[in-house]
Amino acid sequence: MIWLAWRQFRAAAVMTALTLGVLAAVLAVSHVPLSVQYGEALAACGGRSGTCAHFLERFFDEHRVPFLGVTAAALVLPALVGLFWGAPLVTRELEAGTHLLVWSQSTSRARWLAVKLALIGGAAAVAGGLMSLMVTWWATELDRAATDLPLMGPLVFTGRGVAPLAYAAFAFALGVAVGMFVRRPQPAMAVTLVLFTAVQVAVPLLVRPHLLPPARATYELTSENVDQLLRKHDGTLTVVLNDRVPGDPAAWTLSSRLIGPSASASTGVLSGLAPSDHAVAPMGAAASPCHLQAQPDERPEQRRDTCLDEINRLGYRQDVTFHPSSRFWALQWFETGIYVVLTLGLMGWCLWLIRRRQF
Repeated sequence: MIWLAWRQFRAAAVMTALTLGVLAAVLAVSHVPLSVQYGEALAACGGRSGTCAHFLERFFDEHRVPFLGVTAAALVLPALVGLFWGAPLVTRELEAGTHLLVWSQSTSRARWLAVKLALIGGAAAVAGGLMSLMVTWWATELDRAATDLPLMGPLVFTGRGVAPLAYAAFAFALGVAVGMFVRRPQPAMAVTLVLFTAVQVAVPLLVRPHLLPPARATYELTSENVDQLLRKHDGTLTVVLNDRVPGDPAAWTLSSRLIGPSASASTGVLSGLAPSDHAVAPMGAAASPCHLQAQPDERPEQRRDTCLDEINRLGYRQDVTFHPSSRFWALQWFETGIYVVLTLGLMGWCLWLIRRRQF
């Protein structure tokens, strides 16, 4: 039975292996100059925070397109496994009518399906794991430099670590389950894609933030967590926060807001912001250094720092709820466990259904 399952699956397995091999070669060749450029530039800046910060920002901008492309490839692979490995597994037999012959042999239909689920499901997990391993290795330096796409953020997190292994296995099991329910290849593929995409969107938004209790901290305002200082015609000042956590650029920010001296719902407090929003709060004319005319020999950075020092002296702070980057592997294993349970549940349902349902 294992030999027969392999004979049916070997063309897809060989094609996937060749694709992963070509991708591995391309990533290996492109990673060498990227790693050299990163190391030489960090050594040249000598650890000076301002100089290195500007380099990291420029370094990531230069490689943003391949970074997004490689990350997208890691996200797409599990969906392709569900579409082309999972959905046709049973529907192809039903459409061709070969199930009448296959399921009338000495091997029961439940055993036939169990062997295929184990063999191809294992191959799906291996493919997802290899893709994640290659992408995680290639993007090591870029992940450190990507302040606007942090490692713990929903987009990057999904394509790193061990989670893609479970995503691929889940997509395969989902495709098989949908195929057994729909019984037609093309509709089964379409439904599988919709359901898998829905799960991949819902988990980062509704499940992952609550896998561990989020951390909460208050930080002074610096150039690291402030995007803009805007002064209106009436003299009021507006602070525009970003969603970065000072000292932990790879953290995943759930909410970021500006709180006033009393930390109450008064001037300078803005709540209910989504992680992707900017926190904006007017502070009136109290921050007088922010309204003074710039001195001829004063650089814009100096003026900005002086303004922020005064705002901090008045008691304004960034209040942020987040998951620190140190929780990366904990969240990876928690989420992997959830997908493993879902995968086993779907496979168990498929085995139950093939025994009970008349095809």
